[in-house]
Amino acid sequence: MPLRSIQALCLLSFFMADVRDGLGPFLGIFLIHYHWSAEAIGYAMTAGGIAGLLATLPSGIMVDASARKRAIIAVAALLIMAGTLLLWFFPGSLMVYASQVATGISAAFIGPAMAGLTLGLVGQKRFAHQLGRNEAYNHGGNMLSALLAGVASWYWGIGAVFLLMLVMAFGALMAVLAIRENDIDHRVARGLNPEEALGEIPSLFTLLKIPALTITGLTLMLFHLSNAAQLPMLSMQVASGHNATLFNPGAYAAMTVVIAQGVMIPVALMVSRYAQRYGYEKLILIALIILPVRAMTAALWPSPWAAIPVQIFDGMSAGILGVAVPGFVASLLNGTGHVNAGQALVMLMQGFGAAISPSLAGTVATHYSWRTAFITLASIALTALLIWLGFAKKGSTQPLRE
Repeated sequence: MPLRSIQALCLLSFFMADVRDGLGPFLGIFLIHYHWSAEAIGYAMTAGGIAGLLATLPSGIMVDASARKRAIIAVAALLIMAGTLLLWFFPGSLMVYASQVATGISAAFIGPAMAGLTLGLVGQKRFAHQLGRNEAYNHGGNMLSALLAGVASWYWGIGAVFLLMLVMAFGALMAVLAIRENDIDHRVARGLNPEEALGEIPSLFTLLKIPALTITGLTLMLFHLSNAAQLPMLSMQVASGHNATLFNPGAYAAMTVVIAQGVMIPVALMVSRYAQRYGYEKLILIALIILPVRAMTAALWPSPWAAIPVQIFDGMSAGILGVAVPGFVASLLNGTGHVNAGQALVMLMQGFGAAISPSLAGTVATHYSWRTAFITLASIALTALLIWLGFAKKGSTQPLRE
């Protein structure tokens, strides 16, 4: 067991939490200060999502084929950091879009690379357990960085968030360099046995022929179409409403992140412990049930304090999916040699939903109301739940080996 490299992997998950998504929910607050509308912010976020979307499948295939997974993660982190810092110095429309595109493309490589790195270090049997640890450290990093960002933005303004990202990016680079290259089995990282040949690189059509993979991707696309805009919409609703004088927008966004991440840590650890007993499919179902409840809570309770239950629900669903989805895909494609490409296909479909979500919700909120936007997102979440229920009953989500 490569203990040092596994410990470094956990630290990498911790520091990467604040780096991977760039400014995250703080982007909307930052741009509102420059008089951007919810619709315009939504389009900027969507541009980054689409760029990441286009890079997702190539990134998974590249990770499967590459023996330089550490370098992929390091370069991606540096690009995200550079794009975010340029946004602070040049907050015009061109730089906002360029920053979001750079962040989207770079983040597309981090997900498959982290999954491949984990599988290559611990193997299939310990993959779910290590995923739980990774997610716990990731959520811990998110929670700590959000707390620090909230306090710093309260005293020094939203610019303190940029400095915090720089510190976290440096920590991520140190952690990835601490992982020993010799501890990574790149055949196992693809879902093969150590003695198996690497085989061919899969095409998109090869992956789409696997029904369980496409059903999972479609369901999660709708999940993220509903989920991605909910926190930014909640933060912007507070920042632009009459309650803006009662809450510091940066501190409020930080509070929402802290609540969710605090719930995600124990949930991720529990899912990693019980995944083998109850199965990934049932755990994904629980997350799908929670999401429409979250959206309707935001729709029916137009108060800044709604963030507490809304983000508790977010922590529960995201904590489950962060472990259950990669674990399900890895078990589904075990033995094919295409695990990271399969992870990338699911991320591609998730990213498609997440990319459209801000512009959809922002447009509805601008032309109708915040409540209508949240009801729309709840309807999409309910559709995802019904699809998963329908196909799960037919056994369409069973792993290939079965």
